[in-house]
Amino acid sequence: MSTLSSSMHCGSFSSSSSSSSASACSNYVHHRVAVYPISPRKFEPRKVSVQSDRKSWWNVGCLQDVAATAVSSENETPLKKLKHLLSTASPEESMDAAGFKINGDESSVSITVVGASGDLAKKKIFPALFALYYEDFLPKHFTVFGYARSKMTDAELRNMVSRTLTCRIDKRENCDEKMDQFLKRCFYHSGQYDSQDNFAELDKKLKEHEGSRTSNRLFYLSIPPNIFTDAVKCASLSASSTNGWTRVIVEKPFGRDSESSAALTRALKQYLEEDQIFRIDHYLGKELVENLSVLRFSNLIFEPLWSRQYIRNVQFIFSEDFGTEGRGGYFDNYGIIRDIMQNHLLQMLAIFAMETPVSLDAEDIRNEKVKVLRSMRPLQLENVVIGQYKSHTKGGVTYPGYIDDNTVPKGSLTPTFAAAALFIDNARWDGVPFLMKAGKALHNKRAEIRVQFRHVPGNLYNRNFGTDLDQATNELVIRVQPDEAIYLKINNKVPGLCMRLDRSNLNLLYAARYSKEIPDAYERLLLDAIEGERRLFIRSDELDAAWSLFTPVLKELEEKKIIPEYYPYGSRGPVGAHYLAAKYNVRWGDLGLEQQ
Repeated sequence: MSTLSSSMHCGSFSSSSSSSSASACSNYVHHRVAVYPISPRKFEPRKVSVQSDRKSWWNVGCLQDVAATAVSSENETPLKKLKHLLSTASPEESMDAAGFKINGDESSVSITVVGASGDLAKKKIFPALFALYYEDFLPKHFTVFGYARSKMTDAELRNMVSRTLTCRIDKRENCDEKMDQFLKRCFYHSGQYDSQDNFAELDKKLKEHEGSRTSNRLFYLSIPPNIFTDAVKCASLSASSTNGWTRVIVEKPFGRDSESSAALTRALKQYLEEDQIFRIDHYLGKELVENLSVLRFSNLIFEPLWSRQYIRNVQFIFSEDFGTEGRGGYFDNYGIIRDIMQNHLLQMLAIFAMETPVSLDAEDIRNEKVKVLRSMRPLQLENVVIGQYKSHTKGGVTYPGYIDDNTVPKGSLTPTFAAAALFIDNARWDGVPFLMKAGKALHNKRAEIRVQFRHVPGNLYNRNFGTDLDQATNELVIRVQPDEAIYLKINNKVPGLCMRLDRSNLNLLYAARYSKEIPDAYERLLLDAIEGERRLFIRSDELDAAWSLFTPVLKELEEKKIIPEYYPYGSRGPVGAHYLAAKYNVRWGDLGLEQQ
């Protein structure tokens, strides 16, 4: 399904079956177009200003079997100019006319994973890069460098990386051969994160592989936030590209509150321009989150309902069925509100509630998200419930409590669960409660959005539902993970001679509808960063607006030392969350008997 981007990875729409659309994104060589800026900006030693404007680096899309031409946005002047050419010329001729050789003879892309020996790099970043390579989405001339303090040879890095690489379930051919080819592109350099000399040595190695080609460089900071600035400074001053673009992906957390976040942004901007900084929130790369805007803006039946007139409340739910398990020391510095609610859930809320953007341009989309965040009331303490899981024995197995973790300080009050009610003070959403709930060590693992619609006024069939009108409420559920699905709960007559009603689901289960394996979120985000597409990354003013909502209540929780409500490991969470929902006449949708 198409995504919110004028540089859509799968830009064509197909009404064919999943089997006929399996080759929709068949080949980078034939279906992705990239255009470099005509004249790169002058390089400045201290603040890197070599950039690639989004409108000069785009892709036309992966053509589906049923599509004769690429789908282009009428709002984009470059695509208008190429429209006739793209529809009549071969892919190779079109790309040459656009000023970019698909073989990439003029340019190279060097991807440096800073913190290459860490879990995130091993479990997510390297596998995502391999998946892009396997699907032919990486340019011809690319190199992957691991950079960390650990002493390691190229062979040892390749051995470490090889243990986490897998091929698509639905595409296994030549898997071992592809892995070998990818690993040959992987190299390692050991160095300190605050050493310009070490980064200068890395620069020399990068140049050896880039040769005389235009060098484009992407740095992925898979390191603790307290050393972001040192690494960016050294990379900027000692290892930036002098004739192409330089971009830096920054992992969350982006500070602990408004002040620390603003300080981090100021520090990064000493060495980088805003459009070189790619603040990553991997939830924005998840398939169902990307599909949110498509669902709303391309289906006439939903857009008229998307307001306070028809929607009673919206719920954003995140739960994990495991605790901190040895990561308590890191988690204790942040807690569940900073770790999940302030970023993942709030980003989903902004996409869900935003107005129709002027275009699919990244800045137009991010502008609308910022408007939503700036329209929201700062979170109040009376609209927050916090909890912490405690030890629990079930089935003869004892599960440890949060403070039983040896890495967690004794007596810690850090919440592992939080529920909150937020409000958007604008014409569309005035008075509609947006409920968030996130927790660890709960009864299941899931992330979903639940949209509960208002009761039917004067419903002829009220007596069939008894006094509990919630049983008759329509509900749209967007399950982000696991078992990705979109389903709508409707009321339906049970076949037979009696008038008996049943609540049924119109269900789009992705695994049943689409045979292609869903890409990992990091694949999409890495590809977007390489192409300079910023729509799924967080802008600095967006980050400021997000922190302004949560900083006051976070400070109040810590200053007043609010004791969290304790809940058993593996339960549904604190009872207080139900009282919070009831305060706004809401019932959590994930606790019903017919929950899927």
